[in-house]
Amino acid sequence: MRIIIDAMGGDNAPGEIVAGVLRAARMADMELVLVGRGAEVLEALKEKGVTNLPKGMEIANAEDVVDMHDDPATVIRKRRDSSLVVGLRMLADGKGDAFISAGSTGAVLTAATLIVKRIPGIRRAALAPVLPTAAGKCVLVDCGANAECTPEFLLQFGCMGSFFAQRTLGIEKPRVGLLNIGAEDSKGTDLQRAAYGMLQRLSERGGIHFIGNIEGRDVMLGGADVVVSDGFSGNILLKSIEGTGKFMSDQLKGLFMRNAGTKLAALLCKQGIRDLKRLMDYREVGGTPFLGITKPIVKAHGSSDALAISNAVRQAAEAVSSGLVAAIEENIDLITVPKELEHHA
Repeated sequence: MRIIIDAMGGDNAPGEIVAGVLRAARMADMELVLVGRGAEVLEALKEKGVTNLPKGMEIANAEDVVDMHDDPATVIRKRRDSSLVVGLRMLADGKGDAFISAGSTGAVLTAATLIVKRIPGIRRAALAPVLPTAAGKCVLVDCGANAECTPEFLLQFGCMGSFFAQRTLGIEKPRVGLLNIGAEDSKGTDLQRAAYGMLQRLSERGGIHFIGNIEGRDVMLGGADVVVSDGFSGNILLKSIEGTGKFMSDQLKGLFMRNAGTKLAALLCKQGIRDLKRLMDYREVGGTPFLGITKPIVKAHGSSDALAISNAVRQAAEAVSSGLVAAIEENIDLITVPKELEHHA
């Protein structure tokens, strides 16, 4: 297996990217390709005490870098020699099995769509982060790639999310819920009501296991295994969860540091607190996969450190092994909206 990594993408590139790849190389037997400015990558390796490339690791030189402020629509034309574009072209040309970048989400999505291409029949690629819940884990589709959606997009998100949950989370019959402001089928805008009907009819045909609407408060309680949303609402949900986790962590820290008694209590609860922090730590997940592209692509957090990047490599490898792309391709007739469903949209 060969994983391509954008060494220049993200706030901490290339140092933390290189450190994460080195960490991943020690944990798994795979080929890892760092794409970026060769001199800077070699210097980052040297700072980590590595003077010779480890076995299975190589550098693909790319002298340009996509800036976070670059217009995603012009990246391929104006930044054709960037680490992002060069890496994605390598993936499209069969020189790798998966790609990872902590760079601009918009640039990664646009370049992936134009270079690696969407799976034929898929209308839009979607970001699908895995969230911790009281029942285990759930997949949120979409969380920011598509701010404006059609009912057909949401139907395809539900199908792709269901395949993802089956293949990567091991859930045999994922419960698919539509993010909405109430449980009743009459709730929401025209988009949610139309998508509800399409998802319900597909569920009746046995395509997915649709359980209806799910409110934001029930997501973390384990109300569904797959949460379907337009990218605008999904991003707000995701950021709200992240902010709440940070707030609760800070509050707990303040509580336990209040006096000698609470500090003693903190020592007694140390392992439990550590486990809770890991549960809410994005670095433990690694990144967010794009669903709907012809090869696995993982978008790592912009501020990813070595731990996050090493987990992103693991996540990319799991995506390749899962056969998710093939599963979507094999079931494209199911994911493509039938005429009878379009009529009811």
